[in-house]
Amino acid sequence: MSAHITHPARVLPVPVPRALVALLAAMTAIGPLSIDMYLPSLGSISRSLGVPIESVQSSVAIFFVGLAAGQLVYGPLSDRLGRRGPLLFGSAIFVAGSVMSALAVSLPMLLAGRLAQSLGACACVAISRAVIRDALELQESARLFSLLALIGGIAPICAPSIGAALLLVAGWRGIFIVLAVFGSALAVWLWRLLPETRSEATAERARHEHPLRAYLQLLRNPHLLGFLAAGAFNGAAMFTYIAASPSVFIDVYHRTPAQFSLLFGLNSIGLVGASQLNRLLLARYPVATVQRATVVCCLVVASWIALVALTGLGGLPGLATPLFFAISTVSLVQSNALASALAADATRAGSTAALYGAASFAAGALLAWLSGLFYDHTARPMALTIAASFVGCALTLVWALRRQR
Repeated sequence: MSAHITHPARVLPVPVPRALVALLAAMTAIGPLSIDMYLPSLGSISRSLGVPIESVQSSVAIFFVGLAAGQLVYGPLSDRLGRRGPLLFGSAIFVAGSVMSALAVSLPMLLAGRLAQSLGACACVAISRAVIRDALELQESARLFSLLALIGGIAPICAPSIGAALLLVAGWRGIFIVLAVFGSALAVWLWRLLPETRSEATAERARHEHPLRAYLQLLRNPHLLGFLAAGAFNGAAMFTYIAASPSVFIDVYHRTPAQFSLLFGLNSIGLVGASQLNRLLLARYPVATVQRATVVCCLVVASWIALVALTGLGGLPGLATPLFFAISTVSLVQSNALASALAADATRAGSTAALYGAASFAAGALLAWLSGLFYDHTARPMALTIAASFVGCALTLVWALRRQR
């Protein structure tokens, strides 16, 4: 599948080669791989380092914090210096963090390694989005984001199973070694294949504008703010699920790590399917029309999950079913909200991508932490946090669409 570029001044070829789309997908997948692959090993890490599993779960939250904070640096940096250099630097940091995590002998060392991993991975997350905005306009960028979510959705499906297999064969340290190899291969791929996509207009503005001023200008844009908030609430729902689901499935419902990996993968199938559906819808309808339909989906999912959380109706199947649709709805919201946010200011694409990613990950880290703080060995804290996030997403998306008109 190729995505066509509509801006004649851009440096990418027309159409975008499949190899380049695959590279962008790998850059997008580095975050989910780093999170999901080691989730089945939380119990093993807890026993190996001699700390409670709740303490090990903080390594998930600290990864989100690093992803949120690091993007705020890489975004303006990529506007000023170009896309390639910061991407290669971030890949090197990711490899170093993976090696440190693999060699960890204490919880602080593991947390430091995970933080370094996140500070490297966030370069790929933020700058890959800026690359797409450099090349494509709103409708086509939304379709390409959906395609990348479709390809990158394979990561959450496969990563827990791969992690569980590596846990049996090489232990939890082997998982981080594999991530270090992946990061090294990605760096070589970036160096050989990715062209410089930053426009001269972006470079000129960045050279004469302090990064903080760029962020202030973006935050004064009400059109952008609405989509940032919608993406943040939506991301918070996803990250809460990622951080809390191991405890819920394994501790509350007494499933094995392998069974948890299967449930996690099944839920991620909804993410992949919704991404494909979004691409098909965008081929026929404007982005705003699709977004109005997702508002209804968000409210239905929120009501369903809240009902199950408060009543316990249906046990594990009763919870897993609305979670499946919740993860699907995440895909519908994220691709279109991200494309709409990036369309608000073409000459600050790196800063916009960073702001969007930072808002999503910061909200995810905060709500995942709150969900863990109120964990009472039931599914209620996770489910109610996800439901509230979807309500917030629906309300801010409505506000953004009205401001857009």
